[in-house]
Amino acid sequence: MDIINLEERIKKAKALLVYFFNPGCVACKSLQPKVWELASVKFPELEFLSIDASINPSITARAGVYSAPGILVFFEGKEYIRESKYISVGQLEEKILRYYDMVFS
Repeated sequence: MDIINLEERIKKAKALLVYFFNPGCVACKSLQPKVWELASVKFPELEFLSIDASINPSITARAGVYSAPGILVFFEGKEYIRESKYISVGQLEEKILRYYDMVFS
């Protein structure tokens, strides 16, 4: 994955959640399966992309993500949600639902 591939994926996806993590981050390891389940079960049209910040620092910096975990959610190529560090899965679900319903209803 490089920044050009990421930007193309953002443009092409109707809905995309990008999860930035660091392998040494305990919170990242704990949160990632919960966010993936949320995306796949509650929002089946939402694509999920996971990016290891430790091996993709230029992508992470270009995306403006400076702490892990970091979550960016895009709808129709535009960023609508940005969360980092202390993330509530329930609050994330509410935020995604607001935009998801508009795009997929």
